[in-house]
Amino acid sequence: MPAEFSVPFRLGTFSFAGRAPFPALVLGQHAYALEMLEPLLHRSSLRLSGAHSMMALLSDWPANFEALQTAASLLADDRDAAAAGIDGMPLEQLNVHTPVQMPRQIFCTIANYRSHIIDTVRDPAATPGLSEPDPPECLARAAQIIEERLQGHPYVCLKLPTTVSGPMDPLQIPHDAQRTDWELELGVVMGAACRRVSREHAMQFVAGYVLVNDITVRERVARPDLPRLGTDWLQSKNAPGFLPTGPYLIPAAFVPDVDAIRLTLSLNGQVMQDALVSDMMFSIAAQIEYISQHAQLLPGDLICTGTPAGCGTRYKRFLRPGDIIDACAEGLGAQRTRCVAESDPTS
Repeated sequence: MPAEFSVPFRLGTFSFAGRAPFPALVLGQHAYALEMLEPLLHRSSLRLSGAHSMMALLSDWPANFEALQTAASLLADDRDAAAAGIDGMPLEQLNVHTPVQMPRQIFCTIANYRSHIIDTVRDPAATPGLSEPDPPECLARAAQIIEERLQGHPYVCLKLPTTVSGPMDPLQIPHDAQRTDWELELGVVMGAACRRVSREHAMQFVAGYVLVNDITVRERVARPDLPRLGTDWLQSKNAPGFLPTGPYLIPAAFVPDVDAIRLTLSLNGQVMQDALVSDMMFSIAAQIEYISQHAQLLPGDLICTGTPAGCGTRYKRFLRPGDIIDACAEGLGAQRTRCVAESDPTS
């Protein structure tokens, strides 16, 4: 990256005092609405297209990223910002929303961390005939599953856009669910359309990264009434608000080593998940390659890349109203999710 464009920035969507949500560039503890950046760019040939929404911005990501780099460098110089009459808004005065509101498509890669495979095998509900799984037997079975998976392809399901919620929004726990679980994950936001792309070229289509929590109702993953039809992701993953996302979209150019990202989730102050992205079995590039073989990826699409060990299945403890989920990853920001009871429509 050229030295003159070396100022890293974040992107987010915010609101205040009844104003509709707006996309902004974030430097330090201040946000700058994208629609206000034009005076900074008037001396260059660069322009922001689609500054009114993150989705529009991502639709022309390569050109817009170049313009944002220029704007960030100029904003970092107080003289340039003052000359353009641009003041940053303190983050503590803003409401934080999901960075990309209502993505068109959401793909979730299932069982993609080695440590999560081990947890799943240890779960009695996932181990027919073993009420108390034997540790050596579990590890041997997990090792076999991992080896078989590595010889195959990612396993991906769809999640609805209506599941996306903000990083500080409450989470409604379904009144008729018993095992509502957390799954902290790295989210990948696409910056260009692609179809049948190879993993060698896949990363050039990535705009950036977000923090996501893929909430899942465990007892609804399998259909006991239709055991031969396999998993049912509609009923297990798609309630409203089941994908807290954000707070920031971090451009991929500012993440030199994705594998070094550490995902940490706490429940009521107790650390439950703490792992590196490097524990993935299928890399981000491999996931993009696989998904694009079967679907058309579009700008703004979100790929949830899998969760590490430490979900509720390990602890036999699932989400209840009153719980507080704190999730974070260095560089990506932090979420705080308060669990509340869903009203029972039959009562």
